[in-house]
Amino acid sequence: MQRYSRAAKSHHPDGGSSSITTLIFAVAAGLSVANIYYAQPLLDSMATDFGISSAASGFVVTLTQIGYGFGLIFIVPLGDLIDRRHLVVGQGVLSVIALIAVATAKTEAILFVSLAAMGLLAVVVQVLVALAASLATPAERGKAVGVVTSGVVVGILAARFVAGMLADFGGWRAVYLTSAVLTAGMVALLMQVMPRNLSPVSADSYISAIRSIPVLFLRDRVLLVRGLLALLIFAAFSTFWTALVLPLSAAPFSYSHTQLGLFGLVGLAGAIAATGAGKLADRGHGQAVTGISLTLLLASWVLIALLPRSIPALLLGVILLDLAVQAVHVTNQSIIFDRYPEARSRLVGGYMVFYSIGSAIGAIASTAAYAHAGWSGVSVLGAAFSATALLTWAGSRHVLRSEEAMTCTGTL
Repeated sequence: MQRYSRAAKSHHPDGGSSSITTLIFAVAAGLSVANIYYAQPLLDSMATDFGISSAASGFVVTLTQIGYGFGLIFIVPLGDLIDRRHLVVGQGVLSVIALIAVATAKTEAILFVSLAAMGLLAVVVQVLVALAASLATPAERGKAVGVVTSGVVVGILAARFVAGMLADFGGWRAVYLTSAVLTAGMVALLMQVMPRNLSPVSADSYISAIRSIPVLFLRDRVLLVRGLLALLIFAAFSTFWTALVLPLSAAPFSYSHTQLGLFGLVGLAGAIAATGAGKLADRGHGQAVTGISLTLLLASWVLIALLPRSIPALLLGVILLDLAVQAVHVTNQSIIFDRYPEARSRLVGGYMVFYSIGSAIGAIASTAAYAHAGWSGVSVLGAAFSATALLTWAGSRHVLRSEEAMTCTGTL
């Protein structure tokens, strides 16, 4: 089995990637991850079209997240083993096909299979994040991860506005057809900017690489805790954004899809404000950033719970929630990427499995909570996820502080 060193330095024959390439990676990542979240403001329309009940509508989002989870386990690790240029292009082409299948689905079965396939292929996002980290110089790695990750969050949040606007004009199917066209264009652009002959960074076999993922996370407490934090913060994130459409699309608000999408743009302020978290982690402030951000995440639910009494309070809560989630997410990735440089693709794949599980739990639990207890139930659920994340961090911070500073060699 291959040996991994936490102190190893990646070789950068070209001195790192350009800022333009990193920015293109960020845009491509945003477009790809948006495919998973387009459905959230469209749940009511899709449910009506296919006769799906409101309580079960969260399954549309959950199914996509399940596909995403399988992709993280079985596709992302390939980034350590094969030419990543071929991997990115191949996923992009297949994503275009899956998007067209979703847009033209006539039955629930075809819709669900296509959504799962779309989620499976959307993990190209994580291949791009790992690739950006590998191409960057050590001094620029935190910045590169922050930029690409910010593109991911912008894609998640902007997806709601874009999906809502397009749906108001052309129906929910127009959203996926438009994304198919944009994805095809982005694949062509990536082919122009990605370096050629991106040699594999690991000599492990595919089976060995897959097996090494749980070993890495079970043996390394930093990886495990950072993964658990990802699960909890994205469960809270998904709880809010999946359920938000339900009260705001009904009386007394009766907001249109475009109006609902504007809430995603409000969240961008918080997400963009958190892009510097990777730099702070590189300077040794990862623990402080995590603790402050998780406290803000819990506080955001106090404001979010004021819906429907106060829309301004809800908007402030959205900003705090997205700021906190993005800051913890960037910090997590900045820390884990430096622990085993030759296994970055499988590290991000394993880490994002926690993210996918959390998102799926939040999606299905939030719609069920709303059906049984209204918005108060959703707020309690989101606060519970957030409080658990804060307690997890508080209970492990002393161990993590010492282990994150370690540069000793680890083996599988």
